[in-house]
Amino acid sequence: MTTNTITTDADVNTAIAAAEAARARLDFARSAPKVFRAVVGLDAAAREGLDPALVELIQIRASHLNHCAYCLHMHTNDARKARESEDRLHMVAVWREARHFFTPEEQAALALTEAVTLVADAGVPDTVYAEAAAHFDDGELAHVLALILTINTWNRVALSTGKVAGTDERNG
Repeated sequence: MTTNTITTDADVNTAIAAAEAARARLDFARSAPKVFRAVVGLDAAAREGLDPALVELIQIRASHLNHCAYCLHMHTNDARKARESEDRLHMVAVWREARHFFTPEEQAALALTEAVTLVADAGVPDTVYAEAAAHFDDGELAHVLALILTINTWNRVALSTGKVAGTDERNG
């Protein structure tokens, strides 16, 4: 799979600058291994019992909102590997305008993802929470919330440490 197309000297210089900037930042996993393993553990526990497609939709939407290209690239690829359709992947960012691509449960999870990710803007509205609670039992809802919290943590780690989209370190 192709990651980046570099066509001009400016593109080359931009790519080199991005790679150098990423190298200048710390390696979070190496610098705080216990913390990193704890987040990995939270991530694994949060996913338990959730539909893998729902997991990826949540992670993709939060990564859109947080402008985390590294995580967005990783999770759209994970979703493709799980046989998610290109149509649905393209519609995640505009799911409200393309509701027919998503189940009511997925819509509730996406709305909750937005509210929790952007919590400083308006909190988590009662209507959003109630809609999610109508689609998930307490255990499932707790896992959905934990997953939203986890992807927001991963987004912040990736953004803070200068992770570069297309360099999925899980494979290396």
